[in-house]
Amino acid sequence: MREAVVERATKETWVRLRLGLDGPPEGRVGTGLPFLDHMLLQLQTHGRFLLEVEAQGDLEVDVHHLVEDVGIALGMALKEALGEGRGLERYGHAYAPMDETLVLCVVDLSGRPHLEFRPEGWPVVGSAGGVNHYHLREFLRGLVGHARLTLHLRLLSGREAHHVIEASFKALARALRQATRVTGEGLPSTKGVL
Repeated sequence: MREAVVERATKETWVRLRLGLDGPPEGRVGTGLPFLDHMLLQLQTHGRFLLEVEAQGDLEVDVHHLVEDVGIALGMALKEALGEGRGLERYGHAYAPMDETLVLCVVDLSGRPHLEFRPEGWPVVGSAGGVNHYHLREFLRGLVGHARLTLHLRLLSGREAHHVIEASFKALARALRQATRVTGEGLPSTKGVL
């Protein structure tokens, strides 16, 4: 089973996360931030991952620390669950529409952390349950840095924060599901390492 359990504790947050790449798409999610829970359930459902998350954070200060640290914990678990990366598809991409919103997410399980986040230039308005598109960027930055993957996220249309963030999580989930599939035996790199 390609699975990992990680725990991350700081003075601002505590996160325990279990990730199973081969499903089943289930598991309890409770962070104390309902909109973040809703987004993590999108990852679970559309990625078809086993995902369990327990978390606490200094929400009286801001949602930033909790959202970022859950992204970090997810990245740590993803890296551990992937192991050496033998047989991986490696690349994944997905479009996700949500009403007026359209998002493209492309991932490469390259071993090289890099984030291209392009809602900038779009007038994304408001927040959803206290979470805005800048918090989404911090979640993705934590994921990318600790999973050591390349991720491009493009907002192709949309303005309303709830739709932009939710479509982003759905596209991310589907791209990760595709990239983490085992479709071969060797390492998917001419270098011989990821």
